[in-house]
Amino acid sequence: VQLQASGGGLVQPGGSLRLSCAASGSYFSVNGMGYYRQAPGKQRELVAYTTKDGEIDYADSVKGRVTISRDNAKDTVYLEINSLKPEDTAVYYCNAYIKVSASMSYYGRYWGQGTLVTVSS
Repeated sequence: VQLQASGGGLVQPGGSLRLSCAASGSYFSVNGMGYYRQAPGKQRELVAYTTKDGEIDYADSVKGRVTISRDNAKDTVYLEINSLKPEDTAVYYCNAYIKVSASMSYYGRYWGQGTLVTVSS
């Protein structure tokens, strides 16, 4: 099971970007999906999270600027960030809870490889 992340790069302040992350490999089902980020010298923090049923949670630091969405048919989650600020510079990690087989009673936590977002002029 893998989480294939894409997007990111260098963006000017005030700009926008869209990250995406898709589950791939052999698995039974995907539950919650979301994004975390880790800035240099700081701990990893939640950015946004969505359950399979569409319940969404945003970090206070990004509310109003971030939209998380998902395509359940593709097991893909999207993160759109607007009005980017230099303090949004970080490595962004997608995260998902995945049940590998129907016989399992729990969802394992999986991480994508991380994608660097740099906000700078």
